[in-house]
Amino acid sequence: MSQPRMRFIEGVKPQEGCVHFTFEGKPCTGYVGETIASALMRAGILLLRRTRNGHQARGYYCGMGICWECAVYIEGIGVVRSCTHSIGDGKAVSFADGCCSK
Repeated sequence: MSQPRMRFIEGVKPQEGCVHFTFEGKPCTGYVGETIASALMRAGILLLRRTRNGHQARGYYCGMGICWECAVYIEGIGVVRSCTHSIGDGKAVSFADGCCSK
């Protein structure tokens, strides 16, 4: 099956190669300039946290850094909004509050 055509937003540079990172220990890839949220969605990772009351699944929502639903923890940096933070090569990314961990 062929890959669907994608149009990248300004600043994402697939021609400059891939960046490699992990999410909860799982190897993932992204493109130079791509947000963490975009790379995780392409990897099929949509669940980023659960609510404290009811443990409802939460993930990407506003996509512009207002709601914090997409918060993740980056080792050495801290908690960031994945929809506004570009992925870096070799970064270890995990759930922001640990609630979804194995």
